[in-house]
Amino acid sequence: MAGTIINMSKVKLVLRMHAQGFSNRRIARELGLYKGTVNNYVDKIKNHSYSIGELLALDDPELEGRLFAGNPAYKESRFEDFKSRIPYLEKELGRPHVTRHLLWQEYRQEHADGYGYSQFCFHLGQLLKARKPGSILEHNPGEKLFVDFAGDTFPYVDRETGEVIQAQVFAACLPCSNYTFIMAVPTQRTDDFLYALACCLNHLGGSPRIVVTDNLKASVVKADRYEPELNRIMEDFANHYGFAVIPTRVRKPRDKAAVENEVKISYRRVYAKLRNHTFFSIEEINAAFAEKTREHNQTRMQQKEYCRQEKFLAEEKPLLGELPAGAFEVKYYASLKINENNCVHLARDKHFYSAPYRHIGEKAEVIYTRSLVRIYVRGECVATHVRSTHPGYTTEKEHMGSSHNFYRDRSPGFYIRQAARRSDTLAELFAAFFEKSEIPETQYRRCDGLLSLQRKTDPVVFEQVCRYALDNGILTYQSIKRVVDTKAYMQDMALEGDPDSGNNIKHVNIRGKKYYAG
Repeated sequence: MAGTIINMSKVKLVLRMHAQGFSNRRIARELGLYKGTVNNYVDKIKNHSYSIGELLALDDPELEGRLFAGNPAYKESRFEDFKSRIPYLEKELGRPHVTRHLLWQEYRQEHADGYGYSQFCFHLGQLLKARKPGSILEHNPGEKLFVDFAGDTFPYVDRETGEVIQAQVFAACLPCSNYTFIMAVPTQRTDDFLYALACCLNHLGGSPRIVVTDNLKASVVKADRYEPELNRIMEDFANHYGFAVIPTRVRKPRDKAAVENEVKISYRRVYAKLRNHTFFSIEEINAAFAEKTREHNQTRMQQKEYCRQEKFLAEEKPLLGELPAGAFEVKYYASLKINENNCVHLARDKHFYSAPYRHIGEKAEVIYTRSLVRIYVRGECVATHVRSTHPGYTTEKEHMGSSHNFYRDRSPGFYIRQAARRSDTLAELFAAFFEKSEIPETQYRRCDGLLSLQRKTDPVVFEQVCRYALDNGILTYQSIKRVVDTKAYMQDMALEGDPDSGNNIKHVNIRGKKYYAG
């Protein structure tokens, strides 16, 4: 295939829309893809041993591994050469009478082994913005749900502080019947947006085929280094509920005219009617919103013989897709290296999760939710763990390499021997480390740290520190390092000396041994 593989969540939307009977041309137009790209993906699934349902059930790394085992089209040198020409080609296309065919002829004269005309146009088309005129869309029953945040917020009063807080208002509309749903939420952040959308789908009793959103990045109030890209979360949410998601184009108000119009009507029929009420929580607001929105949906439409609710129940609700049995969990993504201790480190939780020892040093794609952590290497799930939000280790015994030749140079015996060459007391301390741990690999980094600390510390001082640590049950690297830095071991030496000597120092700022015991 020519071009670059698109995001796997986008590929899933192509598969889902194809399964729902959309034409390739329609899929390409709705998702903003080149028609040849859609044709290629559809051809792949037609010849695949997995069904569409089975492919959609795969996590993104597995799906990429199944559909794109190898795609050298964009790895070869001529593609890199072609990319370097894009600024020039784009500029030349803006000049009078210059065509793609002319530019291709000039390209082939300079690069005899370059792309043929079709691939030349394909690669060029992927990097140039398409300019297409808007069109009036017809809305089929149960096909689309438009969602947006209202421009006007809605106030409530904090009972404890008396502060007036502005709630954000989520609005949704089925354009065929104009059936409307509105709900107040604290913010426009991802979690509140998805919570409101889930409540909307539960209220409707099913999922439409397509959800049309406003530009989702406008809903992110504050960046979060651990929060996934909003569009990707929305696509995961869509795959869970069984609909395709199509963001509206920036500065194209006609794309979301239906929901914009319903928001304006809601201002008159909901906001205005509640203007003299004082609310003290978002829950109170939503109870009032539900009542006024029900009245709005049951009001006869102008020049129509029916209300929004009647048309929704008669024409749209029977066509909505079935809701999934399980609740949606947001997926978070991270590219991590499997460390020498057999683990990936999830920095958000300060927690380590083990992977099979044969993958040490390899890059892993980690997908985690509120409850699970899955580790993928080259598209294969090699480990699954229950997520922990507390610092520490989650390991599987079979992942560790204690009994394998791979670990012949790294074992408890190896570290104890290394310590014995420096100090019998250090060797005794290392033995205490391994004695208290069921999985010795979790102690390797601690031992490495102490060996490094020993090289930087006076031998006499380090010997005293090790003895102090053993006597007081101090068995963590950071605590032992604090003993070195603060010379806490000197307290015991002073107490063991002559009570009348000047070494028997008492001071309010001297920490006791309990402070250093881990």
